[in-house]
Amino acid sequence: MSARAHPVDGDVSPATDGGDLPIKLSSHRHKVGVPPKQNIFHDFMYTFKETFFHDDPLRHFKDQPKSKQFMLGLQSVFPVFDWGRDYSLKKFRGDLIAGLTIASLCIPQDIGYAKLANLDPKYGLYSSFVPPLVYACMGSSRDIAIGPVAVVSLLLGTLLRAEIDPNTNPDEYLRLAFTATFFAGVTEAALGFFRTLVLATLCFLIPPLCESLFTNPNKFGCVQWNWQTILIGASFLTFLLISKIIGKKSKKLFWVPAIAPLTSVIISTFFVYITRADKQGVQIVKHLDDGINPSSFHKIYFSGDYLVKGIRIGVVAGMVALTEAVAIGRTFAAMKDYQIDGNKEMVALGVMNVVGSMSSCYVATGSFSRSAVNFMAGCQTAVSNIIMSIVVLLTLLFLTPLFKYTPNAILAAIIINAVIPLIDFQAAKLIFKVDKLDFVACMGAFFGVIFVSVEIGLLIAVSISFAKILLQVTRPRTAVLGNIPRTSVYRNIQQYPEATMVPGVLTIRVDSAIYFSNSNYVRERIQRWLLEEEEKVKAASLPRIQFLIIEMSPVTDIDTSGIHALEDLYKSLQKRDIQLILANPGPLVIGKLHLSHFADMLGHDNIFLTVADAVESCCPKLSDEV
Repeated sequence: MSARAHPVDGDVSPATDGGDLPIKLSSHRHKVGVPPKQNIFHDFMYTFKETFFHDDPLRHFKDQPKSKQFMLGLQSVFPVFDWGRDYSLKKFRGDLIAGLTIASLCIPQDIGYAKLANLDPKYGLYSSFVPPLVYACMGSSRDIAIGPVAVVSLLLGTLLRAEIDPNTNPDEYLRLAFTATFFAGVTEAALGFFRTLVLATLCFLIPPLCESLFTNPNKFGCVQWNWQTILIGASFLTFLLISKIIGKKSKKLFWVPAIAPLTSVIISTFFVYITRADKQGVQIVKHLDDGINPSSFHKIYFSGDYLVKGIRIGVVAGMVALTEAVAIGRTFAAMKDYQIDGNKEMVALGVMNVVGSMSSCYVATGSFSRSAVNFMAGCQTAVSNIIMSIVVLLTLLFLTPLFKYTPNAILAAIIINAVIPLIDFQAAKLIFKVDKLDFVACMGAFFGVIFVSVEIGLLIAVSISFAKILLQVTRPRTAVLGNIPRTSVYRNIQQYPEATMVPGVLTIRVDSAIYFSNSNYVRERIQRWLLEEEEKVKAASLPRIQFLIIEMSPVTDIDTSGIHALEDLYKSLQKRDIQLILANPGPLVIGKLHLSHFADMLGHDNIFLTVADAVESCCPKLSDEV
């Protein structure tokens, strides 16, 4: 039981100085204001605006001439018209170096990631040609580098393979991949258009998904693991890891891990070619078609059985890709002290995947490894993505035959090297310390992906997350408040053990809105607090509880079920000769209490602006004497 202020000959101030000396409060008390009645249409429009347009995106258009409004509208859809006006040769130099650097990284990654998705390597290169060009015109991030990523490639490959075998029906598999990419883009664009950026909770799913890359060697395209394959893969993986360590030791050496993948591909390809290791069982890329992306619009399923499957796969892949891209964009924007528009990002990512699905690309998004290299290389704008696309284009036109003898083992090493940073044990340790339920969700996704499938891992994590939200809504926190010595402030007695409780008064704070989902729990929990306090008071021979004050400042809203719960609590307390008092209800809450006439039932004299006012009113005789 917390420290309780004992009565001294009958009178004690509700706010003491620590030695039971009273602190005189102002004799004038402000009443709780009731907001004026709002027009229902204006109230709806205000709620709608705050829900979907809280950032007031049209504020720049006010009081502007038509020509200026047109240009602002064009810039809002295509930010390139905004930052392009101030583009300079100095910025181009930074973008050129960054673009060439990430191009050397993306080419070997794209080939490997396409194999994760069970697609021909050329589709990985296609996906780093068209989507970055679209994003460069519509995206708001200066640093994000666009292309296929390991997580989405693996997820897409797993979901597609569950519907169609890529070995027996490669054409149908490819068509379903384009269909899923199309609807992934539609999902992303729709979320951005309707301004529903509520996906942050999915970020924790990304690291567990990456773990599954290590569970099945076939996912790396290396079906036969002989000693030559293992030697090549292990040797170059070691080389890649060492290059990454070198890059971390000095920012000036950022280019070492950036060019390491391409260097590994060149060396390993040359080694396989001169030794003809492919004749000894080392699997290679073999033929890689040259030429730019062909049109694939006619391959997208817009009807038939595969349409629904394509939508389902596309929605899942699109949301995971979107979450990763927005998180990466905001991370690097914070480093450079600028802001990105999450809704514009979603629209840009969606449009680029819709366009990509029509030009033989599969789901592309922001790549953390490439974006980090892009940032370190000194990129200034999204032009670095355009430079990367041009290099990929030249590769598709002239250099694809050179990848014929590239061993699949080096692609596996590149993928492992790329996903190792995503396995963040320190982050998992922090999650465990901060929030145990988040850790359970993380581990649920981890073990679900490893031992069952990606879909089950996602389902487990999302289910646990929703369960956590429901738990927080249906079981809100409550706290008993006490007076901080020498102040008129009342705080949680568990957080502030020195806080004292005024005899005869129990003050409880409800830390949530009161809805139908939690109204009965709130009422029962308050009654249980009262019962426990009465038992403690009786055991200590202190005055009985005569007043129950509910601090309502954290109660942002209340519905009819919540009001009925307060009415039931009020009637129950009346039978026990205990007065219910409310302190500091918000405008929305007090308005509903008046409309429901509960304020009349309770009595307007029993609703106060602060807990201190309520306590002083409860004990008028205790405010004048020690």
